[in-house]
Amino acid sequence: MQREEALELLEDKNLSLERVKEIFEEFHNDMEIVGMVAMNLSLRTSVYDREKGKSPIMTELLIALSEVPDMGSRWAVAKNPHTPAEILEKLAKDSVNLVRALVATNPNTPTTCLYTFMQDEKIVRDGISGNPNAPQEILEELAKDTDKLVRLRVAENPATPKEILQKLADDVDKDVSKAAQLRLEKLA
Repeated sequence: MQREEALELLEDKNLSLERVKEIFEEFHNDMEIVGMVAMNLSLRTSVYDREKGKSPIMTELLIALSEVPDMGSRWAVAKNPHTPAEILEKLAKDSVNLVRALVATNPNTPTTCLYTFMQDEKIVRDGISGNPNAPQEILEELAKDTDKLVRLRVAENPATPKEILQKLADDVDKDVSKAAQLRLEKLA
């Protein structure tokens, strides 16, 4: 198969995963094609329907993509709802903060990683603050974060309990306060 043909085929999110895997195996040293494989997998998944696109081949490809030097591919793996927890644990130590931030947003990320991220950069803490599986203890701490965007995401997080929302409703930042008040209204 020619490189251009492979790139064109990967633009189709309905291409069979078997074919995507064959292309990946044939062109595993071509980072543009590897990136297109990662993008193809991303297009098949949904944060709203976590089972969409799930398959053993998908998991196998995500594991393989987690090892590539291309940051964009690791980024796609970090945010994918089908990425296994052990791969997310590995990517939680990635040198690229955006990869770690996307691991922090992934509902499959083990809680131990989320606790580790509490000492990480703002972009990573922001990722945890929107994670629907973040433990209450973490959300309580992030509700006190010095960055208003982190507090805003805590206020918008569906997992944030009423007690935390009530504190955020009095936040000095009007956007944080408003978001918390809106969530409280929905809970009432």
